[in-house]
Amino acid sequence: MVNWEVTATSIYCDAVDEDVTIMVYKDWTTRCTGYNKYVENLTKEVATMLKKKGKLLGRQLRCEGPLDYRVTDYRDKLMAEEKAMAG
Repeated sequence: MVNWEVTATSIYCDAVDEDVTIMVYKDWTTRCTGYNKYVENLTKEVATMLKKKGKLLGRQLRCEGPLDYRVTDYRDKLMAEEKAMAG
């Protein structure tokens, strides 16, 4: 078991074209501020902004959710670090 409660990192997420914060908790569950903003609490204004930004970039912007590789890669990196420290 890890000896921290939560750890976080901020990254640029090209799926939504902005910086997001990824949090990993001691039980290895994860949260992403992008998912919170673009899926769980999506407002009409945010959806419109995302669509406009995507049009300017020439691609659809869409949050890929909690199983997105950006989230799982960070969690897996932490797991590997913990395993290396323990063994």
